[in-house]
Amino acid sequence: MRLDNYTVGSYTPGAPYSQQLLWYFIGSPLVESYWLPISSIKVSILRLFGASIGKGVNIKPGVRIKFPWRLTIGNHVWIGENTWIDNLATVVIENHVCLSQGVYLCTGNHDWNHPNFKLIPAPIHIQEGSWIAAKSVIGPGVTIGRGAVLALGSVTGRSLEASIIYSGNPAQPIKKRTEWEDVVSPTTKNE
Repeated sequence: MRLDNYTVGSYTPGAPYSQQLLWYFIGSPLVESYWLPISSIKVSILRLFGASIGKGVNIKPGVRIKFPWRLTIGNHVWIGENTWIDNLATVVIENHVCLSQGVYLCTGNHDWNHPNFKLIPAPIHIQEGSWIAAKSVIGPGVTIGRGAVLALGSVTGRSLEASIIYSGNPAQPIKKRTEWEDVVSPTTKNE
C-alpha cells in the first residue's frame, strides 16, 4: 500500500471545523476527565455538541468519544471507564445497554486490497438490553441483537443474534440468555 497517497475520499467528519476544534480542545477533555466525575455534566456537554442522549445515562470517567454529533444513546445506559466510542460513522446505543470498562467501538476500517488504504466507515447499532463486557471490541457495520451479551475481552466483526451470549476472538455463540426479558417490564420497553 502507498500511505503517501492516502486520502479519506468523500468522507467528512460531519461537523464544521470550528465545532470539531471546540470538541477536541474543550468538550472531549471534559467528558474524558477523571477530575469531572459527574455524569450529568458529561451528558450535557455531549448534548451541547450534538449527541442525542436519553434519561438516566451514566458516563464514567475516561470515556472517549470521537464525534458526539454521530452518537445516539437511549435511556438508562451505562458507559464504563475508559470506553472508546471511535465513531467515524453513526453509533446507536438503545435503552438499557451496558458498555463495561475498556470497551472499544470501532466504526472505521481500511481496504487492505486498495493501493491507497481506502477508508471504509460503517455504523454500529447496539440494541436494547445488551451487555458488552469489559475490554470487548466491536467492529464496523455490526449490529448487536436485543439482549445479546459479548463476554469479557471478546471481539466481533460480525453482527450478533438477539438473546445469545458470545465469547472469544472471534466471538462465538456460547448459550442462549434466559430470563433477562423478565427484568425489562413492558412499560420500560418503549422508553
